Amino acid sequence: MDILYKILIDPFVQMGAAPDLLVQTVWEGLVSGVLYALIALGFVLIFKASGVFNFAQGIMVVFAGLTLVGLHEMGLPAPIALLVTLGVMFFIAVAVERVVLRPLVNQPDIILFMATFGITYLLIGFGELIFGGNPKRMITEELYLPSGAIEWKAFGGFVQFQKIDVAAAVIAALMIAVLAFFFQKTRIGRALRAVADSHKAALSVGISLNQIWVIVWFTAGIVALVTGIMWGARSDVSFALQVIALKALPVLILGGFTSVPGAIVGGLIIGIGEKIGEFYWGPLVGGGIESWLAYFIALGFLLFRPQGLFGEKIIERI
Repeated sequence: MDILYKILIDPFVQMGAAPDLLVQTVWEGLVSGVLYALIALGFVLIFKASGVFNFAQGIMVVFAGLTLVGLHEMGLPAPIALLVTLGVMFFIAVAVERVVLRPLVNQPDIILFMATFGITYLLIGFGELIFGGNPKRMITEELYLPSGAIEWKAFGGFVQFQKIDVAAAVIAALMIAVLAFFFQKTRIGRALRAVADSHKAALSVGISLNQIWVIVWFTAGIVALVTGIMWGARSDVSFALQVIALKALPVLILGGFTSVPGAIVGGLIIGIGEKIGEFYWGPLVGGGIESWLAYFIALGFLLFRPQGLFGEKIIERI
């Protein structure tokens, strides 16, 4: 009974006794969740356009951040380095379409999936060759990102908001809103959905796969750049960031691989859930809940709702 009390009752007692700590924990989880959602959106973009999971999205986040910082270290002003980095991500999009995707049109999805593994290790090797393997500090001041903290007196205590976290949440939310509008209301967005449904059908109505894939990979590159800047501002830019990008997997499982709203909701559930789990339930198991709780939640969804909260249930008739 004592163990059950500690697991089921005591954490909620702590939440009620110190609501300021609860608000602080939820806020930190909210910021992480929005950034997880932003990472997941990169995966959703590629999946919608090609029907394949892009394993390279995580390293694209790292590569974009390293490119920005590396160009600045070479002497380019931050705004110019940002524009050149966008050009690099566009070049990667064109190269992927010409070298990888175009020869694999109408091939099984597993072949396209394995091709993204090759892109991943190519970018890792090229990134280490050009920028080295040491962590780099994100150029937050040069990009006019705020620093410091804001304290809010509430619930009998103080809740602290890092200004960079506020900026990250606002920028990520704006980008998510723009991408959602792009998918639902624009001609290109409708073409992306058509390509995802069937390459042959899209070609038959005059949709250019080549142009669509360049657009979607470049858009995913922009998402990767914004994500790299925001995560790099919270922790240095390094190849370890690609591990954080893997948190997009449970986010996608929760929300559905083709759903922009699902990526948002899934990101918030994972971000807030892992912070609350680590703070209130972590001491009961010696800590470390934050590293595996997301995958535990995803496993539960795979068992009981494999299509996710917003994914379409696939029914095969035989």
